[in-house]
Amino acid sequence: MAEQSLPLAAHLRLHTHDVDEARRRVGNDLGVHGLRPVSSEVAFDARMNGVTFDGVALYSLGYGTEVLITPQPVESYLLVEIPLTGVAEVSQGRERIVATPEFASVLSLTRPMSMRWTAGQESLIVRFDRAALEAHLGKLMGRTPRRPLSFSLGMDLTWPPARSWLAVVELLRGEAETGGAMLEQPVALRQLEGLLMTQLLLAQPSNYSEALSGGLPRVAPTAVERAVDLIEARAAEPLTVEEIAEAVGVGARALQEGFRRQLETTPMSYLREVRLDRVRAELTVQDASATTVTDVACRWGFVHLGRFSLAYRRRFGESPSETLRR
Repeated sequence: MAEQSLPLAAHLRLHTHDVDEARRRVGNDLGVHGLRPVSSEVAFDARMNGVTFDGVALYSLGYGTEVLITPQPVESYLLVEIPLTGVAEVSQGRERIVATPEFASVLSLTRPMSMRWTAGQESLIVRFDRAALEAHLGKLMGRTPRRPLSFSLGMDLTWPPARSWLAVVELLRGEAETGGAMLEQPVALRQLEGLLMTQLLLAQPSNYSEALSGGLPRVAPTAVERAVDLIEARAAEPLTVEEIAEAVGVGARALQEGFRRQLETTPMSYLREVRLDRVRAELTVQDASATTVTDVACRWGFVHLGRFSLAYRRRFGESPSETLRR
């Protein structure tokens, strides 16, 4: 394996030729497992890079040679393994798939399983904290999950919903590789993690797919009114649609449907419009020599200034700096 060939090269966690060391240290991050090289003709060369966030972590991993991997059940997290090169044969119970760069494996890790990685295979692995993912699932459904979340083994990355999920993964990976500013913004990072969880839950078949895709309960107009009041009162705070829904006692998807039906918008679009109004109101009374557009925008929760300026111009027909100068 070529030096620095793996993604996330600035976040080296392991480089070893020792099988036992690789099994132990990879296991610390990705779960206890058996590891056995198939042949001694190709040198064992384990490399792993990784970066952790709150409920999500990204890793890249390769062994240089063909290996057999036998993960053991893990209660604390689950994995999505995306081959970048090579293929992997993955078996769990009666399910058997061949993972490729276009067909990932989703490892719920609720039962023992086995994998065979070809020589030279390198993979990008997304680790989800199970408690965080199941809590997010509960917010989407509006109730606490009663059974452990379990996904189908194979994920077709050419399917549009799965492609959308992968695009979020690539965004997070790009930020990690370039030291992007988003990683320094806890609010933006939390929203990105939430989007990654939502897209996985909606894109990948699971034992909760029916509950997520079934008919949504109609929320009472009073629930939407309470959500509007909450947004108006807490517009400067970091808010997600799941937090708003939980505060008013409904599921996130049901609240979104209520906003679309009653207000012809979404909770987050409504929040953005409220924030734009608050920014404009503040810019019209501030002294241009004593404040900046950036200060005001950040105070009202806008972390991407380019997108903020574009949305502001579309809404008010002028740039925020023009409002401030006037």
